[in-house]
Amino acid sequence: MEQDKNLTAEIQQEETLVGTIPPVTFDEFTPPSYEEWKQEVVTALKGGSFEKSMFTKTYEGITLNPIYRLEDQEKITHNKTYPGMESNLRGANAGGYIHKVWTIAQECDGKTPAEANEMVKYELLKGTTAASVVLDTATRKGYDPDKAEVKDVADIGVSLATVADVEKLLDGVDLEKFEIDIYAGASNIALLAAVITVCEKKGLALEKLHGAITVDPIGELALDGELVRPLDEYYDEMAHSIAWAEKNAPQLKTVVVNTDVYHNGGANDIQEVAYAMNAAVTYMRAMERRGIDVNTFCRHLRFHFSIGANFFMEIAKLRSLKMVWAQIVKNCGGDEEAQKINLYVSTSTFCQTKYDPYVNLLRAATQSFSAVVGGMDGMYVKPFDHCIRPSDVFSRRIARNIQIMEQHEFNFIQPIDPSGGSWYIEPLTEEFTEKTWAKFQEIESHGGLLAALESGKVQAAVKAILEERFKNLATRKDRAVGNNMYPNMTEELLEVPEVDFAGILKARKTDLEVNVKVRDNAYVEAVLSDLGKRDASELGSLIADAEKALLAGATMGEISAALTGSANGEKVEAIAPHRWTERYEELRMRTENFVDKTGANVKIFLANMGPIPQHKARADFSTSFLQVGEFSVHLNNGFQDDEDKPGSRWDKCVEALKAGCDDKGTPYDCAVICSTDATYPEDVPALAPRLKEVLGKGTLFLAGAAPKDMEAVYREAGIDEFISVKANCYDILRMLQQKKGMRITEEEVK
Repeated sequence: MEQDKNLTAEIQQEETLVGTIPPVTFDEFTPPSYEEWKQEVVTALKGGSFEKSMFTKTYEGITLNPIYRLEDQEKITHNKTYPGMESNLRGANAGGYIHKVWTIAQECDGKTPAEANEMVKYELLKGTTAASVVLDTATRKGYDPDKAEVKDVADIGVSLATVADVEKLLDGVDLEKFEIDIYAGASNIALLAAVITVCEKKGLALEKLHGAITVDPIGELALDGELVRPLDEYYDEMAHSIAWAEKNAPQLKTVVVNTDVYHNGGANDIQEVAYAMNAAVTYMRAMERRGIDVNTFCRHLRFHFSIGANFFMEIAKLRSLKMVWAQIVKNCGGDEEAQKINLYVSTSTFCQTKYDPYVNLLRAATQSFSAVVGGMDGMYVKPFDHCIRPSDVFSRRIARNIQIMEQHEFNFIQPIDPSGGSWYIEPLTEEFTEKTWAKFQEIESHGGLLAALESGKVQAAVKAILEERFKNLATRKDRAVGNNMYPNMTEELLEVPEVDFAGILKARKTDLEVNVKVRDNAYVEAVLSDLGKRDASELGSLIADAEKALLAGATMGEISAALTGSANGEKVEAIAPHRWTERYEELRMRTENFVDKTGANVKIFLANMGPIPQHKARADFSTSFLQVGEFSVHLNNGFQDDEDKPGSRWDKCVEALKAGCDDKGTPYDCAVICSTDATYPEDVPALAPRLKEVLGKGTLFLAGAAPKDMEAVYREAGIDEFISVKANCYDILRMLQQKKGMRITEEEVK
């Protein structure tokens, strides 16, 4: 009771005291100016350049300011709008995700129709909202398993050839409730006809069929470097699929502009968007020539973009491209509805790594967050092991749950356009849009995207950015966790399960043989002959003709062959897919294979001078630098002088280096002198020649960049190279591998 009385008295006293404190307003503080802030930064830099230290140039040619202010938005007008209105900057749908949440399209990469079917049904049961299926390369190119290259059958997805295959694939899948999502390659006539046939067998009303069965012939040309037919013929088929969908399945998208080929080739974000817009305009013009108006075309068009590592840039990209597309469509005569983009995205394959692969989970999380903030209609999150092996239940579950948690646990569905008004993102969006529009116009002035591909202009531009990315990784200006920085030296690569491709191919060929036996082959041949000779002037009729052939027992590959005939195709230089860390992965795998084969590795001796505080920073840096190549680094606590024996540290260091020789007298492959700039003028001239003598043909490094007035002195003493933040990590590691006897290909040397 006494404690309660005391507590009551204290509370009353505090309340009285609070009442005596005068009110505080922030008006009492004088707002600092930009120049005052800048001076504080300059002081903190201690003589370093403000301009060099605080501004960052991106791959898009955009220079990022160190800080963005309210004043940076004064001239911006594009952000004075609302979702679903005018430029669509803040989203094509007025209600955003609150009105309609984005589609979770978890791609299923099962090898056979039955396997893919089980995968699709499981994913839909667990929260995916689209029946998204990846085709194998053979099906995408229009070849049956018995006519395709062996390597292309069931390589990255499902092998389809007959109506029976598609029936197995979609068995038990509610296509009235869930979207269908399949990318067909350059032509979708056969696949679309097969899906229609299955839907009619199931009694599904085609007007309820929604999602996408899409084509992107220019994207295929850029990826593969060739098409078996002229583009005009693919455009003819595109017009047929659009006309059929408009009449029978108005909710179905049949055309996609997919930027994966440019993104995975290394392109920057502005290139990616500009090329996509150029491709879409090319398709739009081709459709207009074939009687498909702008509004109809746009209703059946989808865009697909990859989301990269630059978090804020990706947000600006998605916001910008909505405005660019709306402007293009408006100027082409499209109505307000046509100006609203249908936008799907996927997390980046280019940014995935084979080493430290679980970090890919974190990459996918941030990339998907960028996509949500930027605004899109559907998303694929790549499993963390996508670049290594076929997905499994675990990797798909984690990828799927990233999106489910964003929708249901993190409440990312509101507000609409959360980045709207950002002092940073709005100016970034503005500059991104201006540069994208300029790039778009540049390509148009050269005759459009196809002409730019034929001349090699696009390929050269993409390659230039790719090489810049590789260079920045090599010098560690860009950092890939677990690869060129902070490698896990104890990790083992993920196990890749064996896939019985031979068995799958045999089974697929057997299915085709059975199909040939049960059908009327003479009738099939006649139907296919008619299909190849027919007058396709009535838009949409080609779908019915393909369906007739399928019902007769023709395969999808046979339909593609009949449509192809003897026409000459298109050829350009292909844009090869890459991943940003592939060179470091090859380097590390080379070391691992060499160790497995010979039992030897590149051995590195750290010549640490002085006590631990003196050498530790550079010893740690050098260790991390060299372990990226998975080399063996000998660690020690440093060499110090004995009392009354100045210079004895050098003797100890040399003796330790000698002691590391094997029983054949083979020394370390290299040594690194680690200390401080202040001690190097004494240590290097005395120690380097002695270390170099023991190393023989081995390499002697100095940790840190030498001052200009000392570099010649250090090199004369025996230093071969310098390990610093400016050093080319990739080139140095590859050089050490080459000296060790590891095989370096001529292509890698280039």
